[in-house]
Amino acid sequence: MPPEAPLPAIRSLPSWLLGRAAARGRALVAEALAAEGMRMWHHVVLSAVRDLAPVAQADLGRGVQLDPKDLVGILNDLQSAGLVVREPDPNDRRKNAVSLTDEGASLLKRCEKAAREANDALLAPLTAAERDQFMDLLIRISGTQR
Repeated sequence: MPPEAPLPAIRSLPSWLLGRAAARGRALVAEALAAEGMRMWHHVVLSAVRDLAPVAQADLGRGVQLDPKDLVGILNDLQSAGLVVREPDPNDRRKNAVSLTDEGASLLKRCEKAAREANDALLAPLTAAERDQFMDLLIRISGTQR
């Protein structure tokens, strides 16, 4: 008889299983984004800029729940790559507003496709109905909305 997997009490916890699934999902998405030359937080910020633009830098940071110092570094990277622009905020010229460039929008579309494909690989063992049910359950326990 093969030995039992170590830590059976821990491995039976939903939180442990969710953590393992999340780690696998992050790894798949990170690999897919890396193929496009993008990192996870850069993708998150790029996506938020698209959804909120033009957006004040401070509002962007709050929206993605990222420390302002970290956000500045990411925005510097994205701006250096020609993916976003920071210009005076039309509502308050003392602030910067961030917007996507055409190149940023194009890269974001490729990254979103790559991320969807990575998530499809993560959920490949599930049927379409199971995927829908799984997503509904995740939304309920995570306190988020679609």
